[in-house]
Amino acid sequence: MTSEWELVEIGSFAKLRSGFAFKSADWQECGVPVIKIANIKNGRILAEGCGYVSSEVASKAKEWVTKQNDVLIAMTGYVGEVAQVQANENYLINQRVGRFEFYKNTVVDPKYFFYHLQLPVTRSEIEVMARGSAQPNLSAADAHKIKVSLPPLQVQLRISRLLSTFDERITLLRETNQTLETIAQALFKSWFVDFDPVRAKAEGRMPEGIDAATAALFPDAFEETKLGMVPKGWSAATLSTVATFQNGYAFKGSDWTEVGHPVVKIGNVKPLHIDFDGCSFVSPQTVAGLERFKLGAGDLLVGMTGYVGETGLVPQNDTASYLNQRVGRISTNNGLQDLGFVFSAVRQKEFKIYAESQSHGSAQANVSGADLMKFPVTVPSADILEKYNDLTHQFIASILNNHSVATSLTSLRDTLLPRLISGQLRIADAEAELEKATA
Repeated sequence: MTSEWELVEIGSFAKLRSGFAFKSADWQECGVPVIKIANIKNGRILAEGCGYVSSEVASKAKEWVTKQNDVLIAMTGYVGEVAQVQANENYLINQRVGRFEFYKNTVVDPKYFFYHLQLPVTRSEIEVMARGSAQPNLSAADAHKIKVSLPPLQVQLRISRLLSTFDERITLLRETNQTLETIAQALFKSWFVDFDPVRAKAEGRMPEGIDAATAALFPDAFEETKLGMVPKGWSAATLSTVATFQNGYAFKGSDWTEVGHPVVKIGNVKPLHIDFDGCSFVSPQTVAGLERFKLGAGDLLVGMTGYVGETGLVPQNDTASYLNQRVGRISTNNGLQDLGFVFSAVRQKEFKIYAESQSHGSAQANVSGADLMKFPVTVPSADILEKYNDLTHQFIASILNNHSVATSLTSLRDTLLPRLISGQLRIADAEAELEKATA
């Protein structure tokens, strides 16, 4: 990367220090959270999978409590992954998670520095420096030799504010999606797990949170079934009652190409969304005649090997993607229009627990589509099912749209980042790009 600004070694303005070396005996199921290498991902701290230590152990590592705006880096494994600590994030830092400590009176904005570390050219430099045969390791001494482009502090601040605006909007979209799913899940649990409206009517009360017309759709009594008591007229059934299952296509090793149509594999099935990053590709000639394995926006997929029972929606994608073996598609008759009930059923934690209980395999877990479709669900009457699907249809559509906007903003931010830091793009022009993207 060429730059009109001075290139300065990191070691001249900051010191990288690896976190606290907790002992194996220190780890426990709950307590004070500790960030490990795997928790540093895509510019954020991922709380899931954190380690925990007792308060007593934590008191010995007070120096390694995170502070707002700390810039952290993975020094082993996925070296170069970085994150900046937010105001509400309170953790301890484990060894091999590095923290940059800035010298006094330095003229470096930590947030600008955080974005600079995410430049592809900087990440490549870090990866080249990492050493180790089994897994790469970055030393503090090597990290200190990396050069960064330092414009005047005021310019750094303007660049970091602009890029932060991107991240804030992306974060808001992600949080909105979490909220929408939480609402759908809460409604599903109330109606189809706890049977709140039915219990209320059985006790002579008006169901809470729903209008009179919707309340009238619910029965006012329960009846015995072989699987226990269910609302009168409803059925204790399985997922196969309301959905169908399709396994993916067994592409051959010789089918893979550098570019072409993305193929969704097990590792691409992330919670709530399919992540196209890291997809393999096949040529248009390979997918000729494989229309039934072609994916569309809103398709609901499930992992069948490894992280069995993980489920996610296929987002909008400009290039047609396809379904690989060991990834299943769970479909309803009318796509998004009637997907809400099934979506909420398989997004419950109970579905993943069930999938894991049905899995086999010593090396890694495997579950069959037939077993997944035996997941127990209580199926309501057709009018209540339609009502729930109508209510949640817009939630799912919004989740897909928000994800699409967040993906576009991420792509735009990553495109502007090197041009801004190199000085090749005026900040005012980048601000106009942001305004246009969010209009």
